[in-house]
Amino acid sequence: MQQIYMPEAEARHSIVEVGRRMYEHGYVVTNDGNISVKISDSEIIVTPTGISKGFMTPEMIVKMNLDGKVLAAEGAKPSSEVKMHLRVYAESDTVTAVVHAHPIYATSYAIAGIPLDEPILSEAMLQIGAVPIAKYAKPGTYDVPDGIAPYVKGYGAVLLSNHGALTWGTTLREAFARMEVLENYAHINFIVNQLGGGRGLDAEQVAGLEGIRKDMGLAPIAMPKGRPERENGEDLVP
Repeated sequence: MQQIYMPEAEARHSIVEVGRRMYEHGYVVTNDGNISVKISDSEIIVTPTGISKGFMTPEMIVKMNLDGKVLAAEGAKPSSEVKMHLRVYAESDTVTAVVHAHPIYATSYAIAGIPLDEPILSEAMLQIGAVPIAKYAKPGTYDVPDGIAPYVKGYGAVLLSNHGALTWGTTLREAFARMEVLENYAHINFIVNQLGGGRGLDAEQVAGLEGIRKDMGLAPIAMPKGRPERENGEDLVP
């Protein structure tokens, strides 16, 4: 099936808009984070280095090929972490957008070394499934893409140990939505743990969510493992 790409001009404006939302949501500060969109079989556009995501303009966005060569840039250099984006595109030909940010709760889980893989929030499970942690790698090096490569197929997001979070999708809207869901999931998980822990879904209930994804025509995604016993049976309507 032929891939459909967003026109470059539209993609530039969309990256600026997503960057602004990331900044306003507090997912990034100063020059943190990066965003890219694949605009053809061999080209991407990516946020520039050293620029706040809340103050970008379409002209600042850098155009590159999938080999990492800069094709067009208005005096700007691509993000030093573009290697991570390029690896995601290399691992999956269905991905057309990648978002990297440092949202507070998700990044805190990444620092604590705790994956987000508890079967407690059905909405998050439907959209991003289980979220693993990639081993620590020095930012900007090839160790980072090597660390995330195993998770691109079969997952929708990954926590970067002592660093932040990475999401991807078939569209930029999906990639950013996954970042929003990830941070919300982390926030809720944190509060639930402060309350003493939550009632998780069992294997049958998790399978039901997988069935919903299938009915929606979505690709299979790694799900949190269901609990051995049903913990919320008293809530079910006979």
